[in-house]
Amino acid sequence: MVLELFAGSGAVGIEAYSYGAKEVSFVEKDSNCLRLIESNLKLLGIGTYSLYRKDSLDSLEFLSKKQRAFDMVFLDPPYLKGLAKKSLRGISLCDIVAPQGIVVLEHHKKEELPREEGSLMLFKQNKYGETVLSFYRNMG
Repeated sequence: MVLELFAGSGAVGIEAYSYGAKEVSFVEKDSNCLRLIESNLKLLGIGTYSLYRKDSLDSLEFLSKKQRAFDMVFLDPPYLKGLAKKSLRGISLCDIVAPQGIVVLEHHKKEELPREEGSLMLFKQNKYGETVLSFYRNMG
């Protein structure tokens, strides 16, 4: 299972299907974006998905209460607003990443993230200009 937080267009979650994901959950607070995601999923004939119109940070506790455990969590919060670090902390506290699952966090290079957050351990970073992809594994 894959979770895309701050889903926007849903491109990453939709791409996950092309790599074999069985189910993707999309979290986005903008209803226009959610309609676009749903329209694209239907156009592609993808039937197993969940759409949540929620603030991404607020959705973490909600998903935890539903006892969801994701193999991969991808998030691309707005840059330089402190949301990258808050999101990582929230993901760790809500325990929504499956054992050995991966969190991929896209953020601005000026946003410093911890090497570890709870059971999440940084194992790789890729830099692309101003953007960094930080990869964490759930070691719990």
